[in-house]
Amino acid sequence: MVRIAAFFIASCIAAFAAPIARAADEYPNKPVRIIVPFAPGGGTDVVARILAQKLSGELKQQFVVENKAGAGGSIGTDLTAKAPADGYTLMLVPTSHVINPSIYPKLPFNTERDFAPISMVASTPILVAVAAKVPAKSLAELVALARTNTNLNYGSAGNGTVFHLATEVFKRENNIQVTHVPYKGGAPVVAALIAGEIDLAFETMLALQPHVRSGRARALAVASRERSKNMPEVPTAVEQGFPAIVATNDYMLFAPAGTPAPVLELLYNSVAAALKDPDIVSKLALQGAEVVASTPTQLATYVRLELPRWNQIVKQSDIKAD
Repeated sequence: MVRIAAFFIASCIAAFAAPIARAADEYPNKPVRIIVPFAPGGGTDVVARILAQKLSGELKQQFVVENKAGAGGSIGTDLTAKAPADGYTLMLVPTSHVINPSIYPKLPFNTERDFAPISMVASTPILVAVAAKVPAKSLAELVALARTNTNLNYGSAGNGTVFHLATEVFKRENNIQVTHVPYKGGAPVVAALIAGEIDLAFETMLALQPHVRSGRARALAVASRERSKNMPEVPTAVEQGFPAIVATNDYMLFAPAGTPAPVLELLYNSVAAALKDPDIVSKLALQGAEVVASTPTQLATYVRLELPRWNQIVKQSDIKAD
């Protein structure tokens, strides 16, 4: 009887595992979508499209970027969490992924449990830039201007994004008032800045660099401890006497929780290979981003450690949901 029961259990396990193994062997046999929870044209979108193009070649199947903007990235993230866990829906997100739980306490998903980590992909320094019409040429001049002109405003890629929080820290540390104008992603922020509709933006070097080069915006500082290799002429906020202004935007790739392990392994190996390709490194560098690869375990650890860190910053800045 025990042997019969054991045989029955083993048969059931084999019957359950066989379709998963077969699906993994055949993966991918149709287009894979990479959800970007922000508008087209921003930093996250650019990184996703560079990666998607490379994965399409690596895995001989089309990887398509879909932009699902709104609620600081939460709409597209929730869509990913609820997608079938079959490897055909992935998600590329920036640092806001570990910030949003502190901004939106009633999110319909759990940031740690509902997503399977695949890999870190890239990181980009954050530039502090002003519209060409703004006379400030340094952070000190910007602070002085803000203390005499209470009509200044700044744009961010959404409430609770790393750009929003970094700007709020800058305001708090310098006791200035600058009005927040939230947008649905980085691209509209950059468009508003170069059009002179907003005065200030903390945004990725990836998104702002071309417009700084063209003179349509002016970079005042890079929010990192060292100058960027991509824009070495721009001083850091730290060297200008603003040590609290240190932030990067990190890009991460996830799948829905429950995605078969063989599929996740294939995706991780493919991403790891892609990120070693000099062509990808060069394309990201041209956009102001640096490759930052990781294992799935390292990405899971990053999420676990960053969640409480940003929660503290959100509380200190008294940031509330829209």
